[in-house]
Amino acid sequence: MAPMASAQQTCPPAAGVSGLVSEIVDGDTLVLESGLQVRLVGIQAPKLPLGRAGFKTEPMAPEARVFLEQLAAGKRVDLRYGERRRDRHGRALAHVTLAGPSGEPGHWLQWEMLHAGLARVYSFADNRLCIAELLAAERAARKAGRGIWALDSYQILTAQKPGQMVRLSGSYQIVEGRIESASRRHKWVFVNFDRDWQRDFTIVIPARHWKWFQKAGYTLSGLKGRRIRVRGWLGLWNGPMIEADHPEQIERLD
Repeated sequence: MAPMASAQQTCPPAAGVSGLVSEIVDGDTLVLESGLQVRLVGIQAPKLPLGRAGFKTEPMAPEARVFLEQLAAGKRVDLRYGERRRDRHGRALAHVTLAGPSGEPGHWLQWEMLHAGLARVYSFADNRLCIAELLAAERAARKAGRGIWALDSYQILTAQKPGQMVRLSGSYQIVEGRIESASRRHKWVFVNFDRDWQRDFTIVIPARHWKWFQKAGYTLSGLKGRRIRVRGWLGLWNGPMIEADHPEQIERLD
């Protein structure tokens, strides 16, 4: 096990439930002695099949599970709730820290997984806290080429090369490029990366969520020419696309 970096103490919200970790399911999910299954909110580690038919082990999924096991198995942890507290499977959604001997927070598990290069940042519209801090940990690991960032299968995709994305439809990806245009039509905001909008890579934002992007400083005219990085589930709508419903999915690079 590599030495753990210092946990970040500035972001995780106040502690709620505490418990002893009895099982590590995979690189972003653990089970407490009480039976409560906890999803480490804000990150996504490479996935194991876990009994799902036809699902292959993703690269470095076993390593991610082992790393989290070394961090937390058999230890007492604090669940730090930010926003939504349960997912549709009934799992707790929490930032998780090791419980210190005097009640102070110990290592922040999400930050440790990202810093080791064994997870990517994965945010939701109803769970957006601490994303800036988590992105910083991810960037450091990527710059150092740690963990998944040493593998071709996790490299950032280029927006101006949409052809490479078609076969990756249905997977979680990070895409980077310079915006050609942005417009609002009916129920959608379209952010295009080429003039051929029927084939290019596009960020599609539901118009009902555009207000959150405006509060974060985005305007349609101001997007043109900006170099950005977006993350989400890659789909196909004419060309490849990612739907974004909250501004934390996008990093402004310039």
